[in-house]
Amino acid sequence: MSKRDDYIEKMKLQLDKTNTKMNELDAKAKVAKADAREKYEEEMGKLRQQSQRALAKLEELRVAGEDSWDTMVAEMEKIRDAFVHSFKYFKSQL
Repeated sequence: MSKRDDYIEKMKLQLDKTNTKMNELDAKAKVAKADAREKYEEEMGKLRQQSQRALAKLEELRVAGEDSWDTMVAEMEKIRDAFVHSFKYFKSQL
């Protein structure tokens, strides 16, 4: 085999090796995207649940009597604060 053939063969091996590594990285990236998408959907589900809880508590507050108003307001504020905090944290992770 000539030097030229040796050189071409070595280059081909190096390029094939690099292409194989690129394909591996591409596969990992696709998996990571799927994982990220699953995590996103999971966290959005949690946020939606918190939102529904807050809306339900708001409805309870709307129909609450004067005697339970102060307690209901304190509970509503806790639920709202937890929801807002969770949303801000989620948004910061994007």
